[in-house]
Amino acid sequence: MIYNRRNFLAETATGLGLGGLLAGLGPLSAEDVVMDPGIARFSSDIEPLVQFLEATPRDSIIEETARRVQSGLSYRELLAALLLAGVRNVQPRPSVGFKFHAVLVVNSAHLASLSSADEDRWLPIFWAIDNFKNSQTRDIAEGNWTLPAVDEAHVPAAHKAAGQLRVALDQWDEQAADVAITGLVRNAGAQEIFDQLAIYAARDFRSIGHKVIYLSNAFRTLQTIGWDYAEPVMRSLVYAMLNHQGSPNPADSDLPADRPGRLNRDLLEKMPTHWRGRTADDGATRELVTAFHDCSPEQASEMVVDLINSGVAIQSIWDGIYASAGELMMRQRGIISLHSVTTTNALHHAFKTAANDQTRQYLLLQNASFLPMFREAARGRGPLADRHITDLNHEDKAKPTESVRAIFQTMGRDRPGASQMMYQYLSAGGDAQSVVDHARRLVFLKGDDSHDYKFSSAALEDYRRLSPQWRNRFLAASTFQLRNETEKTRPLVKRIQTALA
Repeated sequence: MIYNRRNFLAETATGLGLGGLLAGLGPLSAEDVVMDPGIARFSSDIEPLVQFLEATPRDSIIEETARRVQSGLSYRELLAALLLAGVRNVQPRPSVGFKFHAVLVVNSAHLASLSSADEDRWLPIFWAIDNFKNSQTRDIAEGNWTLPAVDEAHVPAAHKAAGQLRVALDQWDEQAADVAITGLVRNAGAQEIFDQLAIYAARDFRSIGHKVIYLSNAFRTLQTIGWDYAEPVMRSLVYAMLNHQGSPNPADSDLPADRPGRLNRDLLEKMPTHWRGRTADDGATRELVTAFHDCSPEQASEMVVDLINSGVAIQSIWDGIYASAGELMMRQRGIISLHSVTTTNALHHAFKTAANDQTRQYLLLQNASFLPMFREAARGRGPLADRHITDLNHEDKAKPTESVRAIFQTMGRDRPGASQMMYQYLSAGGDAQSVVDHARRLVFLKGDDSHDYKFSSAALEDYRRLSPQWRNRFLAASTFQLRNETEKTRPLVKRIQTALA
């Protein structure tokens, strides 16, 4: 046999179970497969599927993808191709958000799929495919950016990559960071790279938390699809982390977005050796929630350090952080407050994943500093209601009298009332899992925005992380942002269900 590119691709496809997929794609001319040599390429096992997602029009992508699923395309392959298509085609500029949610939402859609009923399991990823096509169109209209090929001549040697990456990130040098992260990915493991990037992803408040959201979501998705796909994802991540569009180089400036991060590096010196604490302290949690209502970023992190030095358990501090993020949603429903929750989700995941204690401490302090910054960003959009998460109360310990569906129907006309109903239902022994399942299915049926998936995946995952006396309040506060029973089912749902039938 002549071992050419066509034979290689055919054998690879057969070995991976993609024969049905490639057969269904139809004939391709030589011109069809020519790509700009200056753009990033992926391995031969996934490149054809990525090209399919890139080239298929939005008005037929659902049906064409469904045919390939029915012919044997696996969920994992589709998830990998979707992430890589977004990485190659959507620029994290002018902010790590907006159209770039096509990339940020992939892990959230995956988490939703994992937690859904069998009949709904494909809905999130098919929604995410349609969302990618929308972002791709926006990116084309804004200049048609594409992730470039690596500058191979400047990729550092293995023993130099980590040091060069730190210098490049400190200097906010995109070109140097790109080749350095490439060299590091080719020679180091996921944990080493995560620890190096975590501090930089969380060091500034630009893009309201999306940098650290991308960090956590990227690594979580790579755990599912495989580290073999890490190089382009890490290049995209580093490029996103270095976004400071609209401001001077932060390395040479003293800008508000960077100040808490610099202060918190200094505060690490005040951390005790035994910093995790042993004393669960609900009073300390309440003190934190009250303070976050009005304090400055500097006061927030200093208060956390003081509580740690007094022996308060880290769990009590995380309770206060989560509860404060939930309280901000109660004070002003919308884009800023929901990101206080999704950013806390990402920072907590990074906190758990990092191997270095100082990295964990820094992430905790940054989360504390970010909450007042979220609060003030929300205040810039309008007045904040005088609501407190501790005002949710339940004195009657009888069995729950409200149904889950009634709570979500009330959300359509009275979110504060629905929040109180939810807290009473849960406090009376109502089934929290029924609430989660219903909330998630309403996102599948009625969600039409990346934030529906991002927020619900974060909140419905995180409420379990709070202590029992706080988790019901946090889940009840989420009613201010979740989809409700009275909204119309989106037409895309019927289209996906029909395509997969």
